[in-house]
Amino acid sequence: MFTASRTALRQLLAGDGCIAPASVFDPISARIAEQLGYPCLMLAGSTASLAILGAPDIVAITLTEFADLATRITRASRVPLLVDADAGYGNAANAMRTAIELCRAGVSGMTLEDTDLPNPHGATAPRLISRAEGEAKLRAALHARPDPDMVIVGRTSAVSIDGLDEAIARVALYDAAGVDALFFNGVDTVEQLQALRAATRLPFILGGTKLTDRSVLAAHGVRIALRGHQPIMAAIAAVEATMLALRDGTPLPPLASAALLQRTTSGFEPPQNG
Repeated sequence: MFTASRTALRQLLAGDGCIAPASVFDPISARIAEQLGYPCLMLAGSTASLAILGAPDIVAITLTEFADLATRITRASRVPLLVDADAGYGNAANAMRTAIELCRAGVSGMTLEDTDLPNPHGATAPRLISRAEGEAKLRAALHARPDPDMVIVGRTSAVSIDGLDEAIARVALYDAAGVDALFFNGVDTVEQLQALRAATRLPFILGGTKLTDRSVLAAHGVRIALRGHQPIMAAIAAVEATMLALRDGTPLPPLASAALLQRTTSGFEPPQNG
């Protein structure tokens, strides 16, 4: 059922360009992105936390809640959905369950990171799990995914937490584990990219980077570069402005037209009676 979207994501990763995905948080935002021609959608843990709990990014949501939101999005759009599965909601066994549930939710790819999440009691800064545990989680997720076409991405913040040498050591382990791509946070220089590229030929995904020239990123193997999660911030601001205007009897800010509303809901197909 989801073969086409998973194939499309793999083609993006195998290509020679670099794209910015649409940050989505519900079915309507996903359908808008599809209608605007985005080739890939991204559901982040932070936006999911806002959409599900109205809470900051403290890894308080559960796998079940996250998979349910992903299902709603993949039901509304045929565009490949890449999701941030945080640290797999637990240990290696939990990472296996995460891969299974997100595959069944229709996601095209998931990132699995090696940050120690949720933050341990007393921790004052982010820290990494051991290399061995990071590798074990990835191997578990790869083994468990029901569809081998679903992309599993090894994600690390080692560059910003423990330095470039640690990141390179983890790249070698995660590449050997069999991941389909690698996701880096905190890579801000071309020199860092070059050092990481020398350690692997896997496609790269970047988040939280100061590098913005897509031609430079593409030349160094970056196929997807996140540009933040502004759409949900825009939605929050728009709702507040509208509620304030209604409360105070002042002019309303711009609203979705009837034509826009019709267009963004036209993809819904009600269940057929048996």
